[in-house]
Amino acid sequence: MQGRKTQSPMLKSPDAHRSVATGEAPTLSRVRTPQPSQTHFLARWMGSQRSWDTNLNLLLMALPGLLLLFVFAYLPMFGIVIAFKDYRFAQGIWGSAWVGFENFRFLFGTDTAFRITRNTLGMNSIFIVTTTVGALAVAMLMNEVYQSRMSKYYQTMLFFPYFISWVIASYFVFAFLNGEGGLANQTIAAFGGDPPSWYRSPQYWPLILTFAHIWNSIGFSSIVYLAGILGISPELFEAAKIDGAGKLQQIRYVTLPLLYPLIIILVLLAIGRIFHADFGLFFFVPRDTALLYSTTDVIDTFVYRSLVQLGNISMAAAAGFYQSTVGFVLVITANWIVRRINRDYSLF
Repeated sequence: MQGRKTQSPMLKSPDAHRSVATGEAPTLSRVRTPQPSQTHFLARWMGSQRSWDTNLNLLLMALPGLLLLFVFAYLPMFGIVIAFKDYRFAQGIWGSAWVGFENFRFLFGTDTAFRITRNTLGMNSIFIVTTTVGALAVAMLMNEVYQSRMSKYYQTMLFFPYFISWVIASYFVFAFLNGEGGLANQTIAAFGGDPPSWYRSPQYWPLILTFAHIWNSIGFSSIVYLAGILGISPELFEAAKIDGAGKLQQIRYVTLPLLYPLIIILVLLAIGRIFHADFGLFFFVPRDTALLYSTTDVIDTFVYRSLVQLGNISMAAAAGFYQSTVGFVLVITANWIVRRINRDYSLF
């Protein structure tokens, strides 16, 4: 009895049948296999489908924030055209006369553009450095007392100023620096000094604004870095202790190297907004005093005054467009530099 012959899978293809008919041996090159590009696309599509199914709840939670970002950050971009027009309310955006770069020429034709650019860039650079260093120091100190009962109290006290409006904070600053009965002037006078007139002396305000910004933002930033420190494996610190490393050596050789990606990402995001000053800080804390404009006037306050006092919407739009463009170029440049140094630490 002759047994049934099983057909080889290789002979199921037309090329294989042709090779049998002609007496040629079937070759692997004639066997049809999926193309690598098709396989890669299919795997990538399946992986994205699994990711959508797994993270559906997280995506739904992020949806309101994404909608707000789209409505308030992307839809208004169509208004950029106002920067190139002599905007008149009665004529509307599209009916107003096109003036090209005339608004930019008028903006940069005075020393105002240089002043607001210098103040915005200089103060935000100081804020980035001081807030990063201060937040790292506070986060490392909080990590040492994280198991203590008072740790939650410390975190709350540090985080609380982040929720205080600059309008309220400006009254605290005014009560402290008031020339007549301020606490600072009373203290200076008690030690025999000559109390200065704070709201008529612009040279003091870079330092005052830096302290105010640190007081407001160091709590939030330290919580972010504390979360990064808590994510480091305790085994690394135990190994460092066995090798005889002290606290400072653990910070230098374990904590900081593992926090570098987080630090660089936060710094890159801050550089992206380096031309967007905190309007409340620069407007309410100095109380919009004209004598202090040489050190406290930034792009955001200039745009506000252009809209409210001068009613020049085209000039405000030109300043805002300049602000966004330079900020975009800076973040791209900073990310390119980081990418050249270490590709793994870049944001994109």
